Amino acid sequence: MSRINQLQTYKKHLEERYFRLLEKSNDYRFEDESKSDTAAFKAMKVLEKINQVKYLDRDLLNTTA
Repeated sequence: MSRINQLQTYKKHLEERYFRLLEKSNDYRFEDESKSDTAAFKAMKVLEKINQVKYLDRDLLNTTA
């Protein structure tokens, strides 16, 4: 599996996790504020990783092209 495919697969996994965490955060917004905040914090961390992968993916595509 090439690096580009690995990055795209990892990015897809992170995006799915990010959307699940956002949904969890919104679901718990009025029931349990601490769970909502924890899910939102984790979602921010995952979004940070997504941005790092996007940067690496862009950099890798520019070097191979």
